[in-house]
Amino acid sequence: MKKILSLVVVSALGGALTLGAYKLFEEEPLAMNEVASIQKFQTVPTNFNANLNPINTVDFTMAAEQTLTSVVHVKNKSIHKTTNPIEELFYGRSSGRERVQVGIGSGVIVSSDGYIITNNHVIDGASEIEITLNDKKTYKAELIGTDATNDIALVKVDAQNLPYVTFGDSDAVKVGEWVLAVGNPYNLTATVTAGIVSAKGRDLLGSGKTDSYLQTDAVVNSGNSGGALVNTRGELIGINTMITSTTGSYIGYSFAVPSNIAKKVIEDIMEFGNVQKAFIGINYMELNGENHNEYDVDNTEGVIITNVLPDGGAAAAGILEDDIIVKANNVKVATFADLSGFLKTKRPDDVVEFTIIRDGSEKVIPVKLYKNIRTAFGQLGLSLEELSKSEARDFDLSSGVKINQIANKELVRLGLKEGQVIKSINGSKILDVDDAETAMRNAAREQRIVLEVLDENGVTERYIFN
Repeated sequence: MKKILSLVVVSALGGALTLGAYKLFEEEPLAMNEVASIQKFQTVPTNFNANLNPINTVDFTMAAEQTLTSVVHVKNKSIHKTTNPIEELFYGRSSGRERVQVGIGSGVIVSSDGYIITNNHVIDGASEIEITLNDKKTYKAELIGTDATNDIALVKVDAQNLPYVTFGDSDAVKVGEWVLAVGNPYNLTATVTAGIVSAKGRDLLGSGKTDSYLQTDAVVNSGNSGGALVNTRGELIGINTMITSTTGSYIGYSFAVPSNIAKKVIEDIMEFGNVQKAFIGINYMELNGENHNEYDVDNTEGVIITNVLPDGGAAAAGILEDDIIVKANNVKVATFADLSGFLKTKRPDDVVEFTIIRDGSEKVIPVKLYKNIRTAFGQLGLSLEELSKSEARDFDLSSGVKINQIANKELVRLGLKEGQVIKSINGSKILDVDDAETAMRNAAREQRIVLEVLDENGVTERYIFN
């Protein structure tokens, strides 16, 4: 009897547990439903009317097709003569051997009659330039002109009806915009890589070149120099020029000369034979988060004018010390690299409308730019001036700069004289005062200055300052 009673109790207990579990999980699932409703994602309509393209709708094929046929392979052949020091030591002569060195790069056709833009460093020192088109036709190219400061060169081939790219407006390029880099890396045929514009107005300290690069993460390697950086419409917005790398290969950063600068350079070369450089006539420092309170402005971006140079465009227009430049022809000026890059697209006598902040208020002042032919280096006690055409002919030069004033008596004691020509500064060739200023800026970082000076007798002398 006791066993039967035990079985009944156990059965009843099991039934109760089963019924309780059923009630909990089936008839009253409120707690579980609440958790599920929190975890479930909801579909919400999205408005794409802000001109934002989803990544899967960006089509690079048209831009690539247009650009590939307009990008060329550039081969630079230069001849170097080697000497035998043993023959020189014992016989006072050396037979010497000529060695042909070949460099490669890229170029961009910018007109149907054969004008091609590339980097100066791609063709520098070339005794022969060979161009290979995308269809494998080859041409000998003529060097039309170069601009070492902006690292741009213009060459021409004797051909007609060539495919070419049109220039885009690099000032209108936006950070985050899709771009294509087209060139001939590692001696390959035309190669396309894609990326975005990572930054504008990038100043690369020590590059000695233009200080207003476009930065992109499109892959660029050796051989891409001189190639095209284009937008998704196939418009040329930059000339690929350099990378920042610890290995010599691409690691994520590449830089291009903006198309507005490149276009102005080649137009100057074609029209004037050299690059026309325009100046505003100021000394400056950049506005930032640390010094903006001193000038009682909310802005932390802009260029503060610390000195207005006499006889310059800024002085004639009424620009004053402590004015802050924030725009140039309605283009934003956040840094001096922005201002410098903008001025590189202008010529002497161009009029630019500068938006400045003065006494807390904005005003627009038109400034007529001028050509600078003088510069001074206080750290050396030297003033330089560009050679006139007749002076350049006297020294058998096409252009150059001369010493027009020496304030440091020690330099006079060393042998420097007014009227002598500065050939190079720390190995950089000096053709004008802009070259001299760039070279001195880089030399100051190295804390060592080496001057190559051509004296009145045509003898080259070297002066080293530490």
